[in-house]
Amino acid sequence: MRKRMFVAAAVAALGVGVVAVPEALAAAGPAVLPAGQFTLAADYHRYDELNSALVAKLGTAAVHTVMDNANHDRGAITDSLGVAGYQTGFTFDSGDNSDCASYPQGITTSRDAVGTANGGNYDGHQLVLVSWYTKDGCDGASARSRITLVDWDATYPNKYRKILLVEATGTAAAPNFQDVKVHAGGVSWYGDYLYVADTGHGMRVFDMRKILKTDTGGSAEQIGRQADGSTYYAHNYAYVLPQVGTVTAATTSGTPLAWSSISLDRVSRSIVMNEYTCASGCTDYPNRAPRAVRFPFAAGATTFAAATSASEALQLPWYRLNGVASHNGRWWFNSSGSKQLYYWTPADGAHTYAWVSGGESISYWEDADSADLLWSLQESVGHRNVFAVTQSTYGA
Repeated sequence: MRKRMFVAAAVAALGVGVVAVPEALAAAGPAVLPAGQFTLAADYHRYDELNSALVAKLGTAAVHTVMDNANHDRGAITDSLGVAGYQTGFTFDSGDNSDCASYPQGITTSRDAVGTANGGNYDGHQLVLVSWYTKDGCDGASARSRITLVDWDATYPNKYRKILLVEATGTAAAPNFQDVKVHAGGVSWYGDYLYVADTGHGMRVFDMRKILKTDTGGSAEQIGRQADGSTYYAHNYAYVLPQVGTVTAATTSGTPLAWSSISLDRVSRSIVMNEYTCASGCTDYPNRAPRAVRFPFAAGATTFAAATSASEALQLPWYRLNGVASHNGRWWFNSSGSKQLYYWTPADGAHTYAWVSGGESISYWEDADSADLLWSLQESVGHRNVFAVTQSTYGA
């Protein structure tokens, strides 16, 4: 059963019931690029030996076990988002909402993982998954990445649990792990696999069946195997998710892709990605037109083939894009720079809608019984809202 308990109260509090359907403003659209110039090389077995050794040492925890031990409370949105088509949402607890060192980025759900079958449940739970990166202090460099699993089912408490992302190191005799230091700007869950954007490389791959149990009680700085050989700390996280593989991007275009965000398109069985770039003046990001590229999964699988060519590529006229989604030939792009959501299809052209500040990734939520949704989130400290709008409000 889908979570509805916040909807009525949130609609009344936010005044979203009186937000007018936005007028779609015509805008310049994307240009088609040669798709064949973008390729992927996938390796799902890079860490097999080390991960098997870690499993033998630590043991695994199923997703339902993790959620049975969820230890953070989510709450209702109290900000006035001012977005048309608002349906529902939540925010994180006060510690996560105000943490100046950690930032939510990507979003995906169990509807991505399994579709609408069985109510969109994965291992008995309907879930919203958010990726985060953590800096070494409020003004430091990127130090680690994590995911948050949030229960979105009326039969379970309003709880969530954090899971640290790690990469296996060491040897089979003495396995270890280290932090995954990526921006985690986008995330897609398909079947059992979780794909996390790795800005300059492509995607890192994780397996949701292989969550490891770790020891708590150490300091917040301790990570990995301790001197006694049997204790494994993970910044006091009780669970870690080890990387299982890599999906490495290449191009003959002369300009490597900058993987800002990703999203799953269940209809075409593909992942779409977009770049965050600036028109000019940026020092940390490219100053050029951004691109969006679609990569298909192997036939009948939730994995990529060893070698994959893109099936669609676009050059975009918009900048500072933190989010992308595609479904049944339609595209959406979120610009945090302009606080706008862009919608485009080859037949309908491009249209522009007002959007939230601090907007990040987008995930398409298929629903067999109600309107399909677009889920998104805000990264701004103190305003970390995760929310859903009816997709038909923003396109056809």
